[in-house]
Amino acid sequence: MAKIILATGGSRSGKSGYTQNIAESLPGKRAFVATCPAPSEEDPEMLERVVRHQQDRFGADWDTIEEELDLQRVLREYTDVNILLIDCLTLWISNLIHQNPDISEDELTAICRELIQLSKQRGGTVIFVTNEVGCGIVPANSIARKFRDLSGRCNQAIAKGADEVIFFSCGLPLFLKK
Repeated sequence: MAKIILATGGSRSGKSGYTQNIAESLPGKRAFVATCPAPSEEDPEMLERVVRHQQDRFGADWDTIEEELDLQRVLREYTDVNILLIDCLTLWISNLIHQNPDISEDELTAICRELIQLSKQRGGTVIFVTNEVGCGIVPANSIARKFRDLSGRCNQAIAKGADEVIFFSCGLPLFLKK
């Protein structure tokens, strides 16, 4: 049964670097699961972020799996990978909303429970990275509120099934569940 880790916190709080270090400290084949859609040249800032993430993994024997929507498939098919680092669930949720604007909290929660079940059926370690977006003001429009609400439901479902949950603030980890 895989060990499941959830890392959450605000943007630029240190989640990705910390989880990459965890993954690189573990033996075996590792893969980075990128949920970000490939940025276009019209979005040079996002392109720069992607390149920075790629450079951070350079030389550390990472495979990259690009999957915007079907994380279940990744968990089912990549059984030869000991460590899966899925970064990040909030971009994945954005992709799901774009594909299906009517997705409900119950539907997303069911998908997240399936992700946990599939993770538990694996060996090795599965690390999920997500943003905590619910600490701010109530968004002014319905799609932003939906994104915030779905993110919160996803984070709760993954945290419930995870073995470890780490919250990041100011680059520091706070262990919520260990």
